[in-house]
Order: sequence, then C-alpha cells, then structure tokens
Amino acid sequence: MDERLSGVHRGPMAAGEWVRLTDAKGRRHNIRLEDGKKFFTKFGEIAHDALIGQPEGIVVESSLGGQYLVFRPLMHEYTTSMPRGAAVIYPKDATQIVTFADIFPGARVLEAGAGSGALTTFLLRAVGESGLVSSYEQREDFAEIATRNVEQFFGGPHPAWRLTVGELGESVVDTDVDRMILDMVDPWEYVALAGQVLVPGGILCCYVATTTQMSRVVETLRAHGEFAEPAAWETMQRGWHLEGLAVRPQHSMNGHTAFLVTSRRMAHGQRALAKKRRPAPGAYGPDYSGPRPADLPE
Repeated sequence: MDERLSGVHRGPMAAGEWVRLTDAKGRRHNIRLEDGKKFFTKFGEIAHDALIGQPEGIVVESSLGGQYLVFRPLMHEYTTSMPRGAAVIYPKDATQIVTFADIFPGARVLEAGAGSGALTTFLLRAVGESGLVSSYEQREDFAEIATRNVEQFFGGPHPAWRLTVGELGESVVDTDVDRMILDMVDPWEYVALAGQVLVPGGILCCYVATTTQMSRVVETLRAHGEFAEPAAWETMQRGWHLEGLAVRPQHSMNGHTAFLVTSRRMAHGQRALAKKRRPAPGAYGPDYSGPRPADLPE
C-alpha cells in the first residue's frame, strides 16, 4: 500500500503538513505549516520555519517564553478537530464500527451519509487502496466539507473513495457490497435496500442517537426476515486522573453519543431462526405500533 494513502507522514515535518501544538495545560492548537508564516498565541509568536525540517516530538518556545510540544496529529485527534458541517462520529464509535462491522483491506463499503468525513477517514484507512468506500451525502455543502477534510488528511484524493451527492435510495449504484454503514435519521427506511445490495454474510451497521430509532431499526430488520438477529450497544469512554496516590476517574467523560446496531445478511431466500424465548409480556402489546417479527401475530 502507498504509505501516503494511510494519512501517516514520517521524517522531518514539512511545509503543507498539519501539526498539533500542546502546552503544559493540555491546550491544543492545530496549524498547517507554511514557509515564512508565524503562529500567534498569548505567549507570543512561533515561526513556522522553526518547525519545518524538525522531527516530531520537539518542544518549541514562543517569543514570550511559552513552551509547546509538537507532534503531527493522530487520526483520532484530526477527526475530532476537523472543520464540521454535520456532527462527526467520534473515534470511540468509529473504531467500534471498524471492528464490529469487520472492515477489512479490500472491502467494498457503502456509507450514508458522509457528514464531515470523520468516519470516512477511518473506513478508507481500513479498506486500503484495493477497497472501495462509496459515500452518499444528501447535502452538497456537507459533501464539500467532507471532501476537504478527507483530502487534507490523506494529502489529496484517495483512489478508494467515491462520493455521490444525492439521496441514497435514488442515487445508489452499488451492488455486491460487503458492508453498509448508515448514519442517518431513518435507517429503517433502507433495510430493504440493504437486503438488495449486501452480499450474503455482509454486515449492516446503523448509527442512531435515540432509543426509539434503535428499536425501530432492530424491529425492521427482524420483520425483513433475511437478516440474522441484530446486536445493539453503546460505548462510553472515561479517562483517569493519575497523580501519585491520587488515582481516580476523571470528572468528565465521553458518555452517550449514539447506539450501534449490526446485523448480517443471510443468503437470499433463507429465513432467520425463530427466537426460542418468547417476548416479554406487553413487548408487542396494543401500545406497540412498529414492525413485528414475522413469527408474531398482528
């Protein structure tokens, strides 16, 4: 694989690259290095030329004595600080998607929507130049932001990325897809489409924010009948304060961002196994109005 397509740069820092400056209090600044340019902080200025040609991991001092640690940003740092149109999928969820949707080198992945391009960067690194990430985004302004962010990270257009501006149901051209990732308000509306384009054994992964969305997409998958029993979960991330004997959880944490729902496409014409355990009393009672599994009466 061409190393440039990983988004990772080695060797001395060069003009045109993005670097991250971090002070002793953990405050961060991302700057794009340019010959002759200066970066200004309340502790004075830092000449870009003092960084260009230097290795990562140096400490640079501003004109008024402020000290900053300099590294190229890692992918998870880049995606949380990139310019946004739509909200980004945070690294704690993006890495779960890459792992539990089993994104592999050479995979053919359909993504909707593209948002600001955060998840797209994770998917492209995972599929490599031999794979395909086919992204669909309804809003042209979001598509433009996603394009800038993705190309900035990889240093130019990625050969494995195809971005289509338009509504998924009307614009889809993909067939024989290995993985389908839906980040949208109503992913249940595209379960039938997933059944058409996913290969047998393929995985559908939905990213939803609320319990009602999660329930609706799970029940729609069950009602379809040709998807294996869905799995659903959320991930919370909590850091720790570490100072001698003062070891405790941090007061703030990355709590709920979204739920993930995954399910595997069965072979065409095959029906999912009926659940042996009956639903809880009232689960599909008179107040329930959503889709019903095929083996339950109306």
